[in-house]
Amino acid sequence: MNAELIAVGTEILLGDIVNTDAQLISQGLSELGINVFYQTVVGDNPARLRQVIETARSRADIVITTGGLGPTLDDLTKETLAAVFGKTLTLHQPSLDRIRQFFDQIGREMTHNNEKQAYLPEGCTVFVNQWGTAPGCAFEADGTHVLMLPGPPRECEPMWQQCAMPYLYPLAGGCIASRRVRVFGLGESAMEERLHDMMAEMTNPTIAPYAKTGECYARITAKADTPAQCEALLDPVVGKVRALLGDDVYGVDVDSLEQVVGEGLRARGLTLAVAESCTGGLLSKRITDIPGCSDYYLGGVCAYANEVKIRLLGISPQTLETDGAVSPAVAEQMAEGVARALGADVGVGITGVAGPGGGTADKPVGLVYLSVWCGGQHFTHKLRGANGRDRVRTQAASSALDLIRRNLL
Repeated sequence: MNAELIAVGTEILLGDIVNTDAQLISQGLSELGINVFYQTVVGDNPARLRQVIETARSRADIVITTGGLGPTLDDLTKETLAAVFGKTLTLHQPSLDRIRQFFDQIGREMTHNNEKQAYLPEGCTVFVNQWGTAPGCAFEADGTHVLMLPGPPRECEPMWQQCAMPYLYPLAGGCIASRRVRVFGLGESAMEERLHDMMAEMTNPTIAPYAKTGECYARITAKADTPAQCEALLDPVVGKVRALLGDDVYGVDVDSLEQVVGEGLRARGLTLAVAESCTGGLLSKRITDIPGCSDYYLGGVCAYANEVKIRLLGISPQTLETDGAVSPAVAEQMAEGVARALGADVGVGITGVAGPGGGTADKPVGLVYLSVWCGGQHFTHKLRGANGRDRVRTQAASSALDLIRRNLL
């Protein structure tokens, strides 16, 4: 089957926001074996929106829209789709009750225009919005399946995964399941080289490499009649991929390095403290993004100035004088110092030159030293980052997490 994506929102056309919904949905449709030949972005204009919908209807079996389901006058996706497909919008009382409950919970009065969100095409499948106010929905008309999803990614992503994808499973024919083998420390091209022969031979399951900022993953996808048959096909292939990629694999079907490291620290009863210079608190931010991190994370020190390194972390002034702030010795003293200061089992120290300025011939932009201290032992790593300040900082934070994973977990 063929699907077409329509993103509704003038703010996307103006470049005020990035259309991450399209990436999410396209990846999901690929997993389902549903083709995507066209994606369109259209502003909040009913005439142009109607034209785009008519075009999509003529060439796609499935039309998926994001955005335009809110309470304001320019939110016209439902109304336009209903007009094109000859559907009547009717009040869906459970959705209205949920919207009223939402406003009661946040202590705000619900304005009358919010009721607009509870009007849905008659006879549609309702996608309950547990992450916002506007419900999504799906219906079939004249052989075309239409799915409407909210625009905000924090609402669209879970609704797509929990409501829309299950709706589409029967349309895809059979069952499709995927596993993701997550990798850090190995580039996409190197990963593809190790997996090349397997990828060339495989037809079901298939293996596809993907790159993300600072890491990559291999997606293994199987198609069968039942979920159990898919899993039976996937398990041996996942095992072979893990064997080929070795210690660079940090998990299968996990969300992030910080999740894996956090679970490992919790399982071993270890506590963690971090001292950051060039990353400016990014590592602490990523660690605390994980719910329940207070089980193992005690806190951090963001120490840019040498005076702060000396006063709070106990860094030797002589070491700073002789080796410089960006050095393996300072990274090690930062790691041990923050662990002792906060009473943690594990300490992390990060110091480097994130750029764009501040580099020298001996210590160029992108040079970062990382150290993990635990039980009187240091695990220290030199990193040479590139391609901009944000990438250097992201790579440094990820490398620090990976250093914990490889040496302690």
